[in-house]
Amino acid sequence: MRMRAVLLAAALFSSAASAADPQEPTAVSVGNQEIVVTGTRMNIDGYSAQTPAVGLKKVADFAIQPVTVTGDTRDADQRHEEMYQTIRRAIELAGSNGVQLAFGDVVVEPLTLANYRDLTFGTDSRPDTNRVELMVKAPLAGAADAKEATARIDKFLKAVKPVGRALIVSSDDLSLSVVAPDQYRPEIGRIIAADAAAMAAKFGPDYAVEVRGLNRPVDWTRASLTEVFLYIPYELVITPKR
Repeated sequence: MRMRAVLLAAALFSSAASAADPQEPTAVSVGNQEIVVTGTRMNIDGYSAQTPAVGLKKVADFAIQPVTVTGDTRDADQRHEEMYQTIRRAIELAGSNGVQLAFGDVVVEPLTLANYRDLTFGTDSRPDTNRVELMVKAPLAGAADAKEATARIDKFLKAVKPVGRALIVSSDDLSLSVVAPDQYRPEIGRIIAADAAAMAAKFGPDYAVEVRGLNRPVDWTRASLTEVFLYIPYELVITPKR
């Protein structure tokens, strides 16, 4: 897909980032965008870290339903036009159904009437067919839960009337997204500091605490059906005072 963007703390005495490369070129910019939470930062730039015990668990910003738009009309130009028109109908219906359209593998980009024709269709498993992967987003703000979000998305997909032989269908399990995970760095830092102080106090006045790796980017993983776990892969070390 031409438009697809580059793509969504340790326990005591354990190193949370022993295998991490200290130079992650895209970490900061990625953490300021909306991220699909299906795994960790490793999906984006090869960043590797162990998931720590200390971090911030919060409700995700959006429930994300992957969908596939396909077409199998024999004539390629007609097939592509039917798919584009189906996508346009979906975009036009999204607002009134309380959902949004987007695209991307990990970094979420809005799909709008201004850019939907920039989508590039891939080939499907059969001859004379094309497909493109999109996302339907439902906000999880307020009292919305996964069941409500799923119902809203399902209602929306049923309301979209495909053009010609095009189809738009769910293609994977519901996932989550969080907007600008790096904005939670200060709060995560406070949680780490409180945990480090509590750990150090257990060892008495003859020991000091050292926290390493707080310069690393905020990472993420899924915590529950609607929650994400945001953390900085740090290392906490208790050492005797000299």
